[in-house]
Amino acid sequence: MPRAMAVAPAVETASEIFMENSIVQAYSVQEQIAKRMFHVEILSPKQDAPDLDKELAGFAEKFRKVIESGHVVCIPDNPMGNLAFQGTELIRELDLPAKPGQVSIHINTFHTKADLDRILNDAIEYHIDHILVVSGDGSTRMPKLRGKDIGYDVESVTSVELLRYIHREHPGKFHIGVAFNPYEPQEEELEKMERKVAAGAEFITTQPIIGSHPAIESIRRFNLPIVVESWMSKKLHLLSDCVGYEIPADTQYDGMENLRTLLTNYPGCGVYLAILGFKNQFPVLHEVWR
Repeated sequence: MPRAMAVAPAVETASEIFMENSIVQAYSVQEQIAKRMFHVEILSPKQDAPDLDKELAGFAEKFRKVIESGHVVCIPDNPMGNLAFQGTELIRELDLPAKPGQVSIHINTFHTKADLDRILNDAIEYHIDHILVVSGDGSTRMPKLRGKDIGYDVESVTSVELLRYIHREHPGKFHIGVAFNPYEPQEEELEKMERKVAAGAEFITTQPIIGSHPAIESIRRFNLPIVVESWMSKKLHLLSDCVGYEIPADTQYDGMENLRTLLTNYPGCGVYLAILGFKNQFPVLHEVWR
């Protein structure tokens, strides 16, 4: 059983107040790009966090800052294969304002069907209308969806089956995106993308791009909004894991400079900010994408 969060539920949630008292505009990804809304990653606390109250307070503070600044909160699903709280349960228990068009949750294939359905139903209840579907980095501690669980004759569920399932069970409820890895063999990766687009993908988010990558041009053929990922942290060992090759620890790397380069090289694309520094980097975002 997941570790319970010691936070009292509100009588009326922030999301409900948002909906009652505001004229709410839900943006598609293309509209987010046009309005220069960054996709800002916020990692959810691990279920075994030693100081859970501090982690929850930090998550809530970052969440509210992103929403108030007009950007999009992106919440990964059990990041790096660690058991973490789901974005939907954090929004509920912390009474966070999940404004439509400004919250995107990631969903991977490491869930039971019951948990998957709960996440999707909670997302609808809390007006979360953007999902990024990924295969995910799981672990032996996590259940793995089986094809028969969701009605498909496959041994292992991929993001394609997961995408089809969400569209089938909740038609018209979500804008659903998929991941693209430019560091994998491209013939196979583009074949996968063909299947994802056929299954109803509406946008594409890449793995971290350092400056530029020729594979980005290859996915323009799908005529979908593209969100390129910008790695904002100096933790280059984690970036090495994402790109699949070793980046020496003494490499000079400036996340803000890379962000500026991506905005120059890929006009018309959105940008996903991974491991953003909220103390020094977040306050100057409005100066970067004008």
